[in-house]
Amino acid sequence: MHFYQLMLRVRDLEKSLAFYRDFVGLKVLNRLKSDEWEVAFLADKEGATQIELIHIKECVKVEAKGLTICFQTEDVDALHKKAQEEGLNPSDIRNPDPLNRYFYVYDPDGLSIEFKQKV
Repeated sequence: MHFYQLMLRVRDLEKSLAFYRDFVGLKVLNRLKSDEWEVAFLADKEGATQIELIHIKECVKVEAKGLTICFQTEDVDALHKKAQEEGLNPSDIRNPDPLNRYFYVYDPDGLSIEFKQKV
């Protein structure tokens, strides 16, 4: 058994798609739409990391508390600079031990997103 997919309810599908597609680097696999909801399925290039973004039109409250999603990156410094340039207000790069470097940003709904480089 392995972890397959994470579903995130979002306030604005287009803003969330822009973040996860353009900043995180996931690709859109599929989009579905009805009168009540819109869904987008995203994955990394290998298809191992899959996220489902869902916007429910009648849902007025979306909370992102107590959860952090971590993505591994090959170049934490370049991604941190990109986060600064895009106004994402990243945390400082942290280096708690010789093998890990990481920083945090928030997605459009306030969910904590970590980017980690294993050295």
